[in-house]
Order: sequence, then C-alpha cells, then structure tokens
Amino acid sequence: MSDDDLITVEVAYARPDVQCLLEVKVLPGTTLVDVVRRSGMLERFPEIDIDAAVFGIFGRVVKNPLHVVHPFDRVEIYRPLPNDPKDLRAARAQAQRAKEE
Repeated sequence: MSDDDLITVEVAYARPDVQCLLEVKVLPGTTLVDVVRRSGMLERFPEIDIDAAVFGIFGRVVKNPLHVVHPFDRVEIYRPLPNDPKDLRAARAQAQRAKEE
C-alpha cells in the first residue's frame, strides 16, 4: 500500500481550553468511527466516549458511525452540551414572568 492508495481526512475536537485538528490518511471505504480511532484523538482526550459521542462532517451531524468518509472530509467530535438550551430558555422565561409579577 502506498500513499497514493490513501485518502486524507481531518479530525477535529475542541474544548473551551484547547482545539485540535489532525490530518489522517486512511484507505478509501474507512468508516467515521475508524477514522476517529486512527486519529489518536481518543488518546489525547480520554474524556471522549466513542460509544456515546456525537459526530459530524463539516458541521452536519452524522448519526451513523459506520458512515464511510470521503477525501478531505472534516470529521468533528462534538462534546455533550453542559445544559440543554431548551431548559435554559424555559428557566429564563420563568424568571422573567416571576419578575413581572
């Protein structure tokens, strides 16, 4: 196998304190989850739970971790939200109503 047989994919992960973007060369037909495993992100960021993580490609959520990546895709690993945005809006609305009474 030569480099000519491989495709290039990026893997991105970010926390509030650090951002990481790695280039990975893989065989055509490699799945999203295999790209993440090969990238080294799981070793760099042990908080990533690959079984529970949400992934995306160029900002679009990909629900199937067995999705086959394409050349130059940017695979993104999303962190869970600390607070549900719906809950935050509901709490603000309730606080506003209480303030108006």
